[in-house]
Amino acid sequence: MPNFTKTINFPSTRYQGSKRKILPWLYENFRELEFETVLDACGGTGSVSYLLKKMGKSVAYNDVLKFNHLIGKALIENQNIRVSDTDIEFVLNFDEVDNGLSFIKDTFKDFYYTEDENEWLDNIISKINLLEGNTENETDIKRAMCFYALFQSSLRKRPFNLFHRKNLYIRTNDVERNFGNKTTWEKEFSSEFRLFIKEVNEAIFDSETNCISINESIFNVDNVNYDLVYFDVPYITENGTNETSDYLRCYHFLEGITDYENWNERIDYKTKNFRFKKSEEINPFNKENIYNSLDLLFRTFQNSIIVFSYKVGGIPSVDDIKGLMERYKGNVEIKEKHYIYALNKQNGNAQYNREVLIIGK
Repeated sequence: MPNFTKTINFPSTRYQGSKRKILPWLYENFRELEFETVLDACGGTGSVSYLLKKMGKSVAYNDVLKFNHLIGKALIENQNIRVSDTDIEFVLNFDEVDNGLSFIKDTFKDFYYTEDENEWLDNIISKINLLEGNTENETDIKRAMCFYALFQSSLRKRPFNLFHRKNLYIRTNDVERNFGNKTTWEKEFSSEFRLFIKEVNEAIFDSETNCISINESIFNVDNVNYDLVYFDVPYITENGTNETSDYLRCYHFLEGITDYENWNERIDYKTKNFRFKKSEEINPFNKENIYNSLDLLFRTFQNSIIVFSYKVGGIPSVDDIKGLMERYKGNVEIKEKHYIYALNKQNGNAQYNREVLIIGK
C-alpha cells in the first residue's frame, strides 16, 4: 500500500488507548498474515477496524459500549452515506426545539461543562434523534455519524478528555496551566461539531466488502468463525488505581447520551461524578479475573489467528499472555515497537514504553 500514512485518513480522536498513531506498524504486521474475515473484538475508536477495512477485509467491529457501537456504524459499517449541509443545519437549529428536555442541564451543573453548554447538549441530542434519512438504514447511519461528531466534540472540550472526575473548575479557574489547551476547551460546541462532521464525511469510503458494527460483550459474540480476531483489551498496570482501564467509568457521560431517556435510572447518585450504577460497570478485565478472562477468549477463538495488542509493564506480563495463548495456538510470536504514550510518566524510556503484538497462528 503506497504512501500508507497518507491514505489511511482516519479522523482525529482524543480517545483513551487509541491505536491511531501506530496504524502503519499494525499494517506491516497484518499484511504478513493470510485472512479475509476479521473480528475487532474491543473496537474502541474504530481505528484498527478502519485500517482493516482499508486493507479490503470483511470487518466485524464489536464493542460492548453503545457509544462505541455508534462509532463503528458511522465509520466501519457505513460505506457511502454522508451527512449533508442540510442535515447539519437541521441538527444545529434549535429554534423549533420545545420538548422540555433538560436532563443534562438539570443533573450535571458544574460537573463537566458550563450551563450554556449543558443546554446545548440537551438540544442537539434531541435534534440528532429527529434526523431522518431516505431509508431506515440511512437514518441510523446519519444519526450515528452525528453522534460520532458529538462524542469527539465533547471529548475535546474536556480536561484529560475523560469524565472520570467532576472537574469543570480546571477549565474555569483563572490560574496558570502547564497542561491542556484552554483555547480548545473554550471553542463553541457547534464549531467543533461541524469540524468533526467534516472529518467523518471525508473518511467514508466503500470497501466493497461486508462490514458490520456489533454491540455485544466479547464473551457473548455468537460468531467465532473469523479468519483473524484482534484484541485490544483494557490495560491494567501493576501499580496504581487503574481507574482509566475501566472504559465505562471514563466515558459514562457519552454512554448516557446514547440512552438519554433512561439515563436517570442508570446513574449512581452516590458517586461524586454521577457515573453508572455498579451493576452497569462492564469490566471483566481487572486484576481479579484477567487471567481467566484471557484464557476463555483464547479458547473461544482458538480456530482463528489471534492478534493481541499490549504494552510492556502490565498485568498479566507479556510472557504470561504468550503462555496462555500457547495453550491453544501452536505458533506464538511477539512483535515490539517503542512508543511514547500520552500522559505517561515513563515517556521516552525505551525499556518501558514498548507496544507489543502477541500473534498466535
